[in-house]
Amino acid sequence: MNKWSREQMAARVAQDIPDGAVVNLGIGLPTLVANQLPRDREVILHSENGVIGMGPAPAEGEEDYDLINAGKQPVTLLPGGCYFHHADSFAMMRGGHLDVCVLGAFQVSASGDLANWHTGAADAIPAVGGAMDLAIGAKKTYVMMEHLTKAGESKLVPDCTYPLTGIGCVSRIYTDLAVIDLAADGARVTAMVDGLSFGELQKLTAVPLINAC
Repeated sequence: MNKWSREQMAARVAQDIPDGAVVNLGIGLPTLVANQLPRDREVILHSENGVIGMGPAPAEGEEDYDLINAGKQPVTLLPGGCYFHHADSFAMMRGGHLDVCVLGAFQVSASGDLANWHTGAADAIPAVGGAMDLAIGAKKTYVMMEHLTKAGESKLVPDCTYPLTGIGCVSRIYTDLAVIDLAADGARVTAMVDGLSFGELQKLTAVPLINAC
């Protein structure tokens, strides 16, 4: 089965981020979006550890580990970028100053509930970070995740079984198989990887889908 690579997923997300948007890219897959943003589009990247105005990842050998994102990855700073206190960063998130946040997820429900900080397993390490503040504080919350778990189960589910990060906060999901908008009338598929039929996608997904391609 064809799948989008992580870089292709990131490029698909970057394509949908409008010029002038202030955006937070969560830890993991979402950080790849920074390298895919069109150079002729101004997107202001924010990180909850207190950085705004980040650029793409640095070239190998040019990393500065005093300049990192929330995932402790080295980043670059564009002209006009700056650092500030952690509390000010969270005030931006909680105050509704972010246009978009892109987060990873363990599960997303059909109604837009997000579970991305803990699987509930006894040996799992909880990792809340700023996810709860971002999921609720951003004007739009997108999720970037693989469509299936390692066990082959759908990550888009009728109801989340893992502890929730936010309720009804996710409006769009980007997976390695499809782009899916979550709306009042259901889960609308707006794009699919080449070679995958809608019927095949439906069989892999635990909620009813609407073909809007």
